[in-house]
Amino acid sequence: MRVLIIEDNPDISANVSDFLTGRGHVVDSAGDGVTGLHLAVTNNYDVIVLDLMLPGMDGIEVCRKLRHDGRKTTPVLMLTVRDTLSDKLSGFDSGTDDYLVKPFALQELEARLLVLARRSTGDNPHDVLRVADLELNPQTLRCARGGQSIGLSPIGLRVLTLLMRETHRVVTHRELAAEIWHGSPPDSDSLRAHMHILRSAIDQPFSVPLLHNIRGIGYRLVDPNAL
Repeated sequence: MRVLIIEDNPDISANVSDFLTGRGHVVDSAGDGVTGLHLAVTNNYDVIVLDLMLPGMDGIEVCRKLRHDGRKTTPVLMLTVRDTLSDKLSGFDSGTDDYLVKPFALQELEARLLVLARRSTGDNPHDVLRVADLELNPQTLRCARGGQSIGLSPIGLRVLTLLMRETHRVVTHRELAAEIWHGSPPDSDSLRAHMHILRSAIDQPFSVPLLHNIRGIGYRLVDPNAL
């Protein structure tokens, strides 16, 4: 991977850079938001490690300008000492792809960066998504299971796309809320209602359920033949 680290703590930046370089990755670094944004816009990186609290321009603003002004889709993993829902949702709303809370293990950081890089450069985002006999075409928004067409609302399509891209992984309530509302659901029953409608559409008419509720955590879409 070619990685850009935007981090004002020189010790953290050096540790991450040395570790990733030692693992064979190419690393550039910036110590403030303005410099980091300039590098991110003028160069092509596989993934960006972005600190939330930066001098000059914080991570939220860097990510927002990267997406809206720079028109860059480079995956961004944001580092933060904050672990609140509101902070994370602000990051997701600005275009952040993933979060890692300080302190963190360097091995976990690399693993998450590899996932983001593969997701960005591996499968074509316009390829038809498939989980068992369920198919979704992100371009035409046509959904079908076992050859039978399924009608979904715009929210249902967005949630299903997320679940299919993250097949077998538990997608948390927070991630789903960020996908639907770009923030917290208006009440505790709203997310449950949307997921009930989605399950009724893609599972109820069929003998094998694909969508599973992981109580208290989130949901995951499972291909039973792949487990």
